Amino acid sequence: MDITDDLSYAQTFYKRRTVRVYLNQLAQRVYTGVHKQKGEPIKKFLTVWQTSLPLEIYRSRKNLLFALIAFSVYALIGVMTTYVDPEFPRVVMGDGYVDMTLENIQQGNPLKVYETEDQMAMFIQITTNNLKVAFLTFFVGFFFTVGTHMLLFYNGVMLGAFQYFFHSKGLLITSFLGIWIHGAFEISAIVLAGGAGITAGNGLLFPKSYTRLQSLQLSTKRGLKIMLSLVPFIIAAGYLESYVTHNYQDLPTWSKWMLILLSFAIIIFFYVLYPIYVARKHPELVDKEEVGHFHRRKDFNFEKIRHVGEIIADSFRMYRMQFSKFARINLLITFPIIFAVVYWQDMNHYDLQQMQYWYDWWSQLSFMMGFCFINGQDYIVFGIWTLIMAFIFASVFWCVGSYKEKFNWPSFFEYLGKRYFAIWLGSIALGGSVFALIWLGSQVRELAWLLVLAFLFVFPLFYIGPAASGLSASATGKRFSIGFKYSAKHYWKTFLLILIFAALTALILQPIAFIFSYHETWTNEPLVRDLLDMVADFAKRVAQIFTSDYMIWSNAVRQFVYVLVLLALVPMVAITMSFGFYSERERNEATGLRRQFEKFGKRSRSQETNTDFE
Repeated sequence: MDITDDLSYAQTFYKRRTVRVYLNQLAQRVYTGVHKQKGEPIKKFLTVWQTSLPLEIYRSRKNLLFALIAFSVYALIGVMTTYVDPEFPRVVMGDGYVDMTLENIQQGNPLKVYETEDQMAMFIQITTNNLKVAFLTFFVGFFFTVGTHMLLFYNGVMLGAFQYFFHSKGLLITSFLGIWIHGAFEISAIVLAGGAGITAGNGLLFPKSYTRLQSLQLSTKRGLKIMLSLVPFIIAAGYLESYVTHNYQDLPTWSKWMLILLSFAIIIFFYVLYPIYVARKHPELVDKEEVGHFHRRKDFNFEKIRHVGEIIADSFRMYRMQFSKFARINLLITFPIIFAVVYWQDMNHYDLQQMQYWYDWWSQLSFMMGFCFINGQDYIVFGIWTLIMAFIFASVFWCVGSYKEKFNWPSFFEYLGKRYFAIWLGSIALGGSVFALIWLGSQVRELAWLLVLAFLFVFPLFYIGPAASGLSASATGKRFSIGFKYSAKHYWKTFLLILIFAALTALILQPIAFIFSYHETWTNEPLVRDLLDMVADFAKRVAQIFTSDYMIWSNAVRQFVYVLVLLALVPMVAITMSFGFYSERERNEATGLRRQFEKFGKRSRSQETNTDFE
């Protein structure tokens, strides 16, 4: 009590004295010793399902209803399209699946596809796939809800086409009773996951009276709770499909109807009726929101030695603050240039672009950026890409150096005229190491993975070079030696940054398209389907109707996404370079420490002065 009294007094009268921090530390130590945390009882877990979760569902009821209506409309589109064009199911489901189903119908067993000897393996595979689809539908909602609508559209159209296909064969009731035994839970879970994704995405789009960060926190928590509630139903759907639908021919008709109606009744009760009941029972909790308080710092101290965590945190903060500035530059200037280069390359490798590759993203990037090195144009294009990367670096370094200023085209072009050539030269060593390793990998493919490991160890030696060229106040020639010296001293921090950044990139991009998105052969579906696979596959099937060169359009969709990803990721890399440069500059030149020495002796022991407020 004495310590907290002294702390209160210090916070009132000594706001800028270290005694306040010292007393706060003592108070924390005593408080944590006295008030030890107790384990959460099981009752707390039950309360989440009894009260908290139903309230979150009630608050999201409009988004869940919207997802249901949208899915129903998309399914109706599938029905109407199949009615107009009976061959449409081949577009959305593939020729192989349709031909197999037609063969099963002729054999008198239209749902033979659900019969397999190993039911346990079927259960694990189906449940895993359904969980992946549901969480993917939720996750892509963060991208302004566009991804969620695309997945709802894809699944809705496919469902409508599938059901009308059976209707056209006179098997609507047969297919309905077989499919919806598990489909009641499975399709409901996809729709509800879509509603959860829209809930999460709307938090960013429509913050209302909150900041966007607060609104995103609320919407993400709400959407994630709804998603977690779906897991038991998805597992139940996998079990029903593997063990009940598997034996649908042996079940009496009344039991099928009972299972379907019971499944829908459970969904309606838990996601419609019970949330309304809880909301009416606890009206005081409906509008109660727990929002974190975020104090956005708009200032950056460049005269500071940062550890890896601080570099990452400040880089994300700088990225968010300066996004509109460098995005304007790159969308208006860089993107059209990249579009022209990629189009030129596609014409250069037109025959190769009519194929699908084992690793689509690696193959497409090699064609786009020229590091496939098939002919002379590829070398030219690779050189052009070094200029493009240097331009992106320059746009970011200008934004970092002028982060307090408003966007100004003359200021940017003036900076570009003075610094662009130096930044390009500074990135040549960086690009040269990449070029050498890629070229070697293209010549000796057996060493590709070893070269990737070598790249991890070589890349940090040149990492800060472009930032030194773009941000250092030294003479042009001296910037290169500074860049190499700082890169060497920052080596292990850079190495750790690369690993963390690669892990974050993989985590964020995997649902869209990344390392696990590969094909056993170019004619097969990928082993792990992601959002881009679905979109590219849909584009391919639509293009099949109008042209024989349908793979060109599918690969064009992939290339467009990869370009957007590059324009989003490269600026983050450049920002981490910038903070790495400033950190090493402070370590070597101690400009911030010198400023502190200039204030030495100017502080008063009894009262605050202007020095304390600087």
